[in-house]
Amino acid sequence: MAQSCLHSTAGAAIWTFPAAKMVSTPRQASLVRCSMSKKGEKMQAEMPRREALATIALGTALSWLPSGIADAAGLPPGPPAPKICDDTCEKELDSIPMETTPSGLQYKDIVVGTGDSPPVGFQVAANYVAMIPNGKIFDSSLEKGVPYIFRVGAGQVVKGLDEGILTMKVGGKRRLYIPGELAFPKGLGAAAGRPRVPPSSPVIFDVSLLYIPGISDFEE
Repeated sequence: MAQSCLHSTAGAAIWTFPAAKMVSTPRQASLVRCSMSKKGEKMQAEMPRREALATIALGTALSWLPSGIADAAGLPPGPPAPKICDDTCEKELDSIPMETTPSGLQYKDIVVGTGDSPPVGFQVAANYVAMIPNGKIFDSSLEKGVPYIFRVGAGQVVKGLDEGILTMKVGGKRRLYIPGELAFPKGLGAAAGRPRVPPSSPVIFDVSLLYIPGISDFEE
């Protein structure tokens, strides 16, 4: 079914939506008039502007729902969450050797960077995707749309992330397997579409080191 609508006030169009456009009546009451065609037949329907705006806003909001909420509501899932390590990368991880540090932190280098390593006390800009062991994401800078900037070695992040990023090089990507004692001692509560992280439980961080302000101007 093809559908077209027009929204205007005093005869002038204001904005256009793919599924609904608004028009004003002679009484200046904003209405939505939709022209729908199906098998050559043409139909018209009108609804108050407030109802149309609510319908459009609801559709937009639902498109951004986390997949867990969408599934529970019986809605189609949204787009997949952005990842540092995609499906191809996941398959290749099996062939990458695991490194273990004296603290118990383990990691695999997805990509070995070619830039500088961050000195203790310097700020870094990094992207991360944080997961519980079954792969469910509980936090991600990629979903927020901005890199995370913090000072390494200053206790501003969990111990495992602090240690793991210190030996990375700019441009590198690494998967950190962080044991419970280097993760979240108090745990993290569940949020909308996000799993709970129990106290002192192991977590996984995929990290991409973008640059070190003041040292490197590298951009991913």
